[in-house]
Amino acid sequence: MSNKSSGGSWALTLFCIGVLMAALDNGIISAALTTINSSFDVSANWGAWGVTIYTLGLAISIPIVGKISDRYGRKKLFIVEVALFGLGSLLVALSPNFAFYIVARFIQAMGGGGIFIIGSSHVLSTFPVEKQGKALGILGGMNGIGAILGPNLGSVILDLTGNWHYLFLINVPIAVVLMILGIYKIQETKEPAVGKLDLLGTILLSLAVLSIMYGLTNIEGVSLIDSLLTPEVYGFLLAGIVLFAVLIGYNRSLEKRNGDPILPVSLLAHPTYLLTLLVGGLSGALLAAMIYIPAFTEQVLGIAAESSGYWMTPLALASGIGAGFGGALVDKKGPVFAVFLSGFITAIGFVLFPTWIDVKWQFIISSCVAGIGIGILLGAPLNILATERLQKDKGSALAGLSLVRQIGMTIAPTIYAGFIVRGFNQIPSLFQSDFGSILQKKMETANLSPEAMQEFQQLASTMSANGASADVDYEKLVDQIQDPTLKDVIQSSVDQITLMAAQDGYGGLFYSAMVIALIIVVLAFILKPIRNKGLQA
Repeated sequence: MSNKSSGGSWALTLFCIGVLMAALDNGIISAALTTINSSFDVSANWGAWGVTIYTLGLAISIPIVGKISDRYGRKKLFIVEVALFGLGSLLVALSPNFAFYIVARFIQAMGGGGIFIIGSSHVLSTFPVEKQGKALGILGGMNGIGAILGPNLGSVILDLTGNWHYLFLINVPIAVVLMILGIYKIQETKEPAVGKLDLLGTILLSLAVLSIMYGLTNIEGVSLIDSLLTPEVYGFLLAGIVLFAVLIGYNRSLEKRNGDPILPVSLLAHPTYLLTLLVGGLSGALLAAMIYIPAFTEQVLGIAAESSGYWMTPLALASGIGAGFGGALVDKKGPVFAVFLSGFITAIGFVLFPTWIDVKWQFIISSCVAGIGIGILLGAPLNILATERLQKDKGSALAGLSLVRQIGMTIAPTIYAGFIVRGFNQIPSLFQSDFGSILQKKMETANLSPEAMQEFQQLASTMSANGASADVDYEKLVDQIQDPTLKDVIQSSVDQITLMAAQDGYGGLFYSAMVIALIIVVLAFILKPIRNKGLQA
């Protein structure tokens, strides 16, 4: 193996570890939120800022790091990003109070946000074209596996140590090793700098992204329209849009003066890039659907809450396989075909959840299908499409793609949660319409004793006297039943009503994810002739 190829292998390995470390932390905290909130004695609403501030930090750092890594060198920025992430992790673990913890999480996000961008830019700048797809697929696989396995790994570490601080301390030695090896093993790459760093544009971009992302995090899925009409949502969204408009106007004038804007407006003039951004946002929405799979296994398949996270493993492994396959597919068939196949397979995977799954083995198969489909999209095809024909600003192009994916991951959960809540809100009406027939069928096959039938008659009289069946406190009712067989019959009837509500809520979630995947299929058909025209120009 030549020194150059050996160096490339070392660099890809280090980038993969860095991407995995940062992606894991994006979800690992969810397993310990309750514990962290209790340790700082803050409410759940305040505690959620541990996640929100990290999301905001990622959104701000992604476009900035993408640009300055092109300018000052990807090796340097990788080391800086890893150092910031490690420092932030250490500060989070040592936080003496909640305010310190929030600031530390922001520092951590500023470090973690750009690692995937830097790694992808490095691959596109140093790897031969015929090997870029495979390398980007590996990076994307690490990103997807980390995002999906984060909550699962957090639960494992918390169970083993009983201390949430280790969730973050574990990053410190990894970051130190990555920095040392990065200094010696990664080849420096950068693009020719033009003019001074666009400081005003950087400030405008940061404020615009911060406003939009903060507005999006305030949207509520249950009352979507009402929440959009609140100042905390529309005020910040409008402010962000205005700031973006000002930024584009300023950057356009800067480009005319041969400046080097933080957001190259020329990128937005390419139809292929704009369509790629749209697919990227939709891919973020698909990734967000994965967040709810542990809850689905718990509420629909009856898996214990403490074990539900482990059932993410088939999905995570399949997404890693899909990312590698997607990279090889890009090298052989091109990025547009990979996008099409990804959307098609993902749509099949998601439609299996509400229409086919009754037992655990069916869940595993469905998870693998969906995971492979999403994995194909994670690494190579969109990164290749975003940077084709670019001689410079590859980091900025990839940063824009990552930013819209982050926006998709922010918007989608509020919509998905709305489906689930609306499903469970149907429970009173389901008791009213279906409980009687369900209970009757179960009683016909239960072989109840005369004593149990007598107790049931007394319960029926009590329920009738209390009014509509939807108003009955069934948990309290079940606790009062003496006959064990009758108790099982009524409890199983109550559980079936809850299951019907859960299936309806999650069905809406997975059907909407299926529609998103099919939109990606349609966009692939639209993208193909536009890309071909651009390549011929």
